[in-house]
Amino acid sequence: MAKKKVVIISAPSGAGKTTMVKHLLSHFPQLEFSVSACSRPKRENETHGVDYYFLTVEEFKQRIQNNEFVEWQEVYPNSYYGTLKTEVERIWAKNHIVLFDVDVLGGINLKNIFKNKAVSIFIAPPSISVLKERLEKRGTENAESLKQRIEKAEYEMKFQSQFDYVVVNDNLQLAIEEITAIVSKHI
Repeated sequence: MAKKKVVIISAPSGAGKTTMVKHLLSHFPQLEFSVSACSRPKRENETHGVDYYFLTVEEFKQRIQNNEFVEWQEVYPNSYYGTLKTEVERIWAKNHIVLFDVDVLGGINLKNIFKNKAVSIFIAPPSISVLKERLEKRGTENAESLKQRIEKAEYEMKFQSQFDYVVVNDNLQLAIEEITAIVSKHI
């Protein structure tokens, strides 16, 4: 197996990225999920070190100053997300392939950093209205955060051409088959 490869999955919130990532992890044992760091509060069903490394805003800013991130973004005011260098090194040390589940700008940054070691895939919703329905059904957003996520999704959709592949998640089974074929070809 070729060493030091990465697979980057990005999508607007609610496009089905997490479902795709879980499928890829169950299908390809050589892939390992890169746990991102974030400064947002932990949700009830999340575990530190499994879903995210939950840091305070101050801890996150200190790690930025210490140059501990491969990449990071301030996604919303005082809401930081990033990839710790130690996380990538941990996965590569096991001769595994890093699987990133990151926001769209993070995905573009990672592709620019890892270049030909990376395959980048954008998961697109069939439309913004479908995306809004999915987010409403998820029940994790209030009216203001839903509005913020929809505006962000409209902005993020403009960047899909900067990814190696775009998979439209209109039919989940077909989208999973498509993403599986792409990853299989590249790893």
